[in-house]
Amino acid sequence: MESIYLKTLVEVARSGNITKASEALAVTASAASRRIKFMEDQYGQPLLDRSGPLLTLTPAGSVVLEQAHKILEIERDLLAKLHLMDRKRGLSFVCTPTFGVVHLPEILREFMLSQAEIGDLKFVLETPEEVVAGLKGGRYELAVVEHCECFDLSEFETVSLLGDEMVFAASPALALGGPEVALDRLVSGTLYTRSEGCCSRTLLQKNLVEVRRQIDDFNRVVVFDDLHIIVEAVLRGDGVAFISTDLVREHVAAGRLVELRVPGFTHARRRTLVVGAGLVERSPAAAFVAKVLARLRPSEPGFAERACG
Repeated sequence: MESIYLKTLVEVARSGNITKASEALAVTASAASRRIKFMEDQYGQPLLDRSGPLLTLTPAGSVVLEQAHKILEIERDLLAKLHLMDRKRGLSFVCTPTFGVVHLPEILREFMLSQAEIGDLKFVLETPEEVVAGLKGGRYELAVVEHCECFDLSEFETVSLLGDEMVFAASPALALGGPEVALDRLVSGTLYTRSEGCCSRTLLQKNLVEVRRQIDDFNRVVVFDDLHIIVEAVLRGDGVAFISTDLVREHVAAGRLVELRVPGFTHARRRTLVVGAGLVERSPAAAFVAKVLARLRPSEPGFAERACG
């Protein structure tokens, strides 16, 4: 028997009225009446006592109602499990901007070609702190975070990926020298940087504190959250940026930019793949992880409980 008939009996028993039950089910009163009549014919007994102002259950109706609740609960559980299966055919991924700009497009292209049947996909770029908060809040299943700080990721599986370096990128037209440069030569010009909380800015601030300086010591500071805009400004010779070597590698190779390192600065930063517990055992998450690892082989084997830069 279709569960809609059982749902109709449940609604009639709750309201004691065919019209109210039909309104709750978004059907006509005659349709609701036909469903009850069909059930009574099917079971060979009256299910409703129609003698009073409100419809009440007969003894047979009470038995059917009790079982109807059990059957409908089984149906709800079944639908929930099917919904979970649909969700598992999808993927929610978050990463920090450098990975998202430099590596994600090609990884995503290869992933989509190998997973044509995949369902919903969600890809988001966030700061390191927001990545970790999103993972712990259950908003994302997978993440790649570039970081220079310690994050407690003990509830997840983590893999150390190949890291990158943060350097000052500048146009050769600025004639700042290199590959090492004194900080005093840089602070006399314009710095292009991202907002507070971004890994590049966090690492730069830590470096400046170590030498008793601060970002405001630069002659001018221009903040953009779009990495493409920052790179374009540096290419024009408008200033310098403390930026990932991954983002400027092609421009450096072509001679359009130079990489500058400040003696005593920390330039290296970590990159970590974060995987929800048990997630790597299923596709498509396993397929996506494989694509990430194929591009950025782990710098050290195995898993770690804490990602610390």
